[in-house]
Amino acid sequence: MNSLKGQFLVAMPDMGDNRFRDAVVYLVGHGEEGAMGLMVNQSLEDMRFADILEDLKIGDKEDIIRLPEDIREREVLRGGPVQRSRGFVLHSPDYFREGNSYSVTEEICLTATLDVLKAIAFKNSPSDALFALGYCGWSPGQLEGEIKGNGWLTVPFSRDLLFGTPIAQRYDAALARLGITRASLSSFSGHA
Repeated sequence: MNSLKGQFLVAMPDMGDNRFRDAVVYLVGHGEEGAMGLMVNQSLEDMRFADILEDLKIGDKEDIIRLPEDIREREVLRGGPVQRSRGFVLHSPDYFREGNSYSVTEEICLTATLDVLKAIAFKNSPSDALFALGYCGWSPGQLEGEIKGNGWLTVPFSRDLLFGTPIAQRYDAALARLGITRASLSSFSGHA
């Protein structure tokens, strides 16, 4: 199977794992060693970006309170069931730190260090970013088997889907990119 790195996975309704119900996952890696991705459409209800900054002591409490509301109230995503206390930022390439950032594609980078959180909070950089706790991981061959078993659909990358579409609408928007809806998904079978 060709690498799906940089594409989305959309969970099928009959997937056996409830942790991935209605999930949209952006794949940051996929190869012979397995796959890694971040769920990009499920937020943590009781947590905002300001909470993360306070917990990690990034900036004084007064500085955090003075941040623009769109930064303070930014949603924190449930990235997946693996290492749920570890943070990951998917972002545009206008922020890149050698040794800290990983280029997923020409359009998307991944950084998992505190410097990117400081930049988001206090330097208004990168221009597009989302923060997730935890990730999704698959052992070698596991994801391929789940796709062949109709557990996932693959969706080509869309910057708007990742950064422009409201979180709660990303599942339906991902399906729309394939020309299908939730109603037609249940009778949808097979995978190219």
